[in-house]
Amino acid sequence: MRRLPLLLSLVLLVALPLSWAAPLLRAGLLPLFGLSEISVLTGLQSLWHTDRALALLVALFAIVVPWLKTLALALQFAGWLPARLRPVLPVLGKLSMAEVFLLALYIVIVKGVGLAHVETAWGLWFFTGCILASLALSLIPAASSR
Repeated sequence: MRRLPLLLSLVLLVALPLSWAAPLLRAGLLPLFGLSEISVLTGLQSLWHTDRALALLVALFAIVVPWLKTLALALQFAGWLPARLRPVLPVLGKLSMAEVFLLALYIVIVKGVGLAHVETAWGLWFFTGCILASLALSLIPAASSR
């Protein structure tokens, strides 16, 4: 049982960075003029030019924390996570869900204002799958990783 969660964690360590580059949304003023694809990385790049502090916060919650959480889970399933770091996992799990909230908030605001046209792209499903897989892995009891 310990090998499957470890294998899934290792796959997720690769899948998460891929999901950051995948198109989450296509947005533009009108669909007739073409839509720009927005990924986590392009969104951060755009945000960096306007608000660096917010860009750093989003990078922390959308990239760094979820990846560290997945790394910690892989170490736990391999039996290499020190016992003193195990209490950090639930905190990382809660913080890594912040990007889902940010993305949902963005879609609601843009669609609600009605100034732009927003379509979801395949990367949103990929990104969501990575987040849900990470959540599922974090629900596996630590005892099964020994």
